[in-house]
Amino acid sequence: MDDQTWARTPIEPQSANAPLSTAAIFLVVTITDGAEAATTARGVISDLGGLVRTVGFRDLAGHLSCNVGIGAAAWQRFEQQSKPAQLDRFHAIPGFAHTAPATPGDLLFHIRAERADQCFELERLLLGKLGTAVTVVDEVQGFRYFDSRDLLGFVDGTENPTGASMMQSSLIGDEDQEFSGGSYVVVQKYLHDLTAWATLSTEQQEAIIGRTKADNVELDDDDAPRKSHKALNTIVDENGVEHDILRDNMPFGRPGQGEFGTYFIGYARNLWVIDHMLRRMFIGDPVGDYDRILDFSTAVTGSTYFVPSNDLLESLAPDA
Repeated sequence: MDDQTWARTPIEPQSANAPLSTAAIFLVVTITDGAEAATTARGVISDLGGLVRTVGFRDLAGHLSCNVGIGAAAWQRFEQQSKPAQLDRFHAIPGFAHTAPATPGDLLFHIRAERADQCFELERLLLGKLGTAVTVVDEVQGFRYFDSRDLLGFVDGTENPTGASMMQSSLIGDEDQEFSGGSYVVVQKYLHDLTAWATLSTEQQEAIIGRTKADNVELDDDDAPRKSHKALNTIVDENGVEHDILRDNMPFGRPGQGEFGTYFIGYARNLWVIDHMLRRMFIGDPVGDYDRILDFSTAVTGSTYFVPSNDLLESLAPDA
């Protein structure tokens, strides 16, 4: 789809392409058994925009937003006549040394703002409305770390697409007309062994990441004996076309508990792009040469969702 087609699309997306924020909450829930719980969940998420406005209006400069993603099992429970073409559950990826696990999740709420208190308040009201209809299975509070670095010390998200390329990479287009303006999203929580990472020299860390640590300059590692994290996450198809995704990763941690991590969240027009990235990371390219960052960062969750356009989200109201 060309830039002009995107410019005239009448579908209003959720805020998948919102700017990187200072604070974020990643909330994953499962919907409890029974038709009543599914109906309650549909009612709450269909009016999510109202909740965001209620909290966000208290400080418009906070730029509060929230995306809701719906898992494959939840979509089926919502009894829709059709489903997004690529929507599927997250499939675990057993690698040679590390595994990308699949974990439960029916709904994902990606809350972002320039103020942590706005994120907190929206989550509080949201869970209050959902009540016993859901069970929280994962809750992570992310924060911007200095100049958009992860806790390994490197700038994260450098290769994100911008401008029209951002929409083309992250939003479904005419290829699935009923669900155009939506997006697929994959989330994973990674825990870092910072003690082991600190034993490496800066040069060793840079070779693993594929960028310089101090000034974030991309390394020319085409002739390196093993691909870097950067190289493994660069997806080029058989026609030489590079395929991007939109990342909004956030660091998180609890030093008192020895917990340090990165919450990976990737929005994509095509799920296969993220799947290919993860398979290259965990299985390797060539096979066996997995991403060496996994020796220091362990994936502990993994789930996939469809993020509908605002129009479609509002249409999920039970009485719509």
